[in-house]
Amino acid sequence: MKSLPANAALLVIDLQKAIDDPRWSRVGPRNNPQAERNVAALLTAWRWRQRPLVHIRHDSVEPDSAYRPDRPTHAFKEEAAPLPDECVIGKSVNSAFIGTILDTWLRDKGIDTLVVTGVITNNSVEATVRNAGNLGYDVRLVQDATYTFAMRDWSGRLRTAEEVHDLSLANLSGEYATITDTADILAALAG
Repeated sequence: MKSLPANAALLVIDLQKAIDDPRWSRVGPRNNPQAERNVAALLTAWRWRQRPLVHIRHDSVEPDSAYRPDRPTHAFKEEAAPLPDECVIGKSVNSAFIGTILDTWLRDKGIDTLVVTGVITNNSVEATVRNAGNLGYDVRLVQDATYTFAMRDWSGRLRTAEEVHDLSLANLSGEYATITDTADILAALAG
């Protein structure tokens, strides 16, 4: 893996308590049960090295969403909770770049490399990575620090969370992002 610039930013997308709402897993379980632990390890490494990081928070306007700001499930999960001095950017759509200050914040700091983690792989993570790639960012998507859920495809066939995750990664690999894992990112930070 190529090295990481000193100012590569870690993005943690939508890792809020709302993701534990049982509606997400009604078709089947999620993949990557270690994802939160991996995000926590990356956060620790970024903080220790005083590198830039951004917490992306979904602020849903949908009446029944667990991501609504007036719900207790809107809070960040403990493993991904921001510290008081860390950047938190709210969004109301899938991509963290649409209708937010994210691109301006990154460019003002001269950041052109993003290390992306969070949820849901085939939703907000994929939308954000696509936009980042289109905006010219060098994106490293940490496949074991993201996850999704099982779902039915358009023909009604059940697709496991791993299948959905892998297809999303395949969609992004090369054109929009370099797919990597937590161990490789931590090694790049250390080296």
